Amino acid sequence: MTQSVVVQVGQCGNQVGCRFWDLALREHAHVNKKGLYDEALSSFFRNVDSRESDGAAHVVGGRIQHLKARAVLVDMEEGVVNEILQGPLREMFDSTQLLTDVSGSGNNWAVGHMTYGSAYREQIVDKLRKAAEHLLSLLEEEFPEVCRIVTSIYPSAEDDVITSPYNSVLAMRELTEHADCVLPVENQSLADIVDKIKHMSHSGKPGSAIRRDSTLISGQGGLSGPEKPFDAMNNIVANLFLNITSSARFEGSLNMDLNEIAMNLVPFPRLHYLVPSLTPLYTLADVSVPTRSDAFNKDHQLIRADPKHSLYLACALMVRGNVQISDEGWKTGLCSVPPVGHSHALLALANNTCVKLTFTELRERFFKLYKKKAHLHHYLHVDGMEQSFFSEAISSVSSLIEEYQHLDATKGTLMLDAPRLRIAR
Repeated sequence: MTQSVVVQVGQCGNQVGCRFWDLALREHAHVNKKGLYDEALSSFFRNVDSRESDGAAHVVGGRIQHLKARAVLVDMEEGVVNEILQGPLREMFDSTQLLTDVSGSGNNWAVGHMTYGSAYREQIVDKLRKAAEHLLSLLEEEFPEVCRIVTSIYPSAEDDVITSPYNSVLAMRELTEHADCVLPVENQSLADIVDKIKHMSHSGKPGSAIRRDSTLISGQGGLSGPEKPFDAMNNIVANLFLNITSSARFEGSLNMDLNEIAMNLVPFPRLHYLVPSLTPLYTLADVSVPTRSDAFNKDHQLIRADPKHSLYLACALMVRGNVQISDEGWKTGLCSVPPVGHSHALLALANNTCVKLTFTELRERFFKLYKKKAHLHHYLHVDGMEQSFFSEAISSVSSLIEEYQHLDATKGTLMLDAPRLRIAR
């Protein structure tokens, strides 16, 4: 099976990563009853013996000794990482996997990218070499053959960080230029899903009773203690990771390797933003099978957009559990192991032009600040940061929007039932 390394960056990245490792352990414990270090575990965990000085990893097939996450944790403010190291997951990480500072970037992309990026570049490369792979442009230079799949959290319009449009646009340029795939997730969509599930849980209507521990926001059964702020939202993103990595971790009749996602879903290199959608969000006590159409329902998407009125460039459906499904028209992955608490699950990844709405709204919020040159001085005082970075970044986003709009304009001219292959005579 494919072995991967997870790179967790910043407060949000490490909080979501913590939930992923917790829920992944819960999932493997549910399946692995013999306590053996199998291929499924080896995809994201090393098995080491802490009694051995060299910490050598054990081969697949032996007893589980001491699991270490295949991960690198990076945060220039040490609070969240320290919290992880003091919590129930502390034994999964060691100092060779951690890179922290004290003061943090202060919600300033320029400080994180220019100041800390330059200062810690070599240490990051060293830790990645030891762990084995990843990290955007740095990864592209050091590990050109590695597939870089990134999940990026987009702030809501009411975000309490006033400069978040600057940070998002500046970061998007890097994502567009250096990532192979980006799974955009909006904070507002996560909040809406949490509210919907909690409303269903407390509605008391006949036939609407939710099966215990079957919701995407539940962390019960894991190692973590009482729920902390944002755990419910972070659990949704963690479940996205669990589903997208399920074929790499478990057997199935038609497993989809992570490298196949970019190969099959990205027909144009810059248009690699994939809309993720999950079902079920919960399981009713008297219903066990999710419908495929739910995976294409905008209420199940992790960004607010309506793909039905836009153009599909490609689509993948990753199915977990014993589900019969036609693979005509999209890339399909079939994993035999369902998530804990469910009999089935579906993850849809759609390369759809509807993402341009998210980017357009972000551009509008950016210009509200930028046309007044508000808060620019916080960025321009950072060594190496110039105002041209802003103009280049917003130009990159605008160009991306135009590319989506150009393709969207062609959807009325596409041939229905066009033959996929013609043989020249």
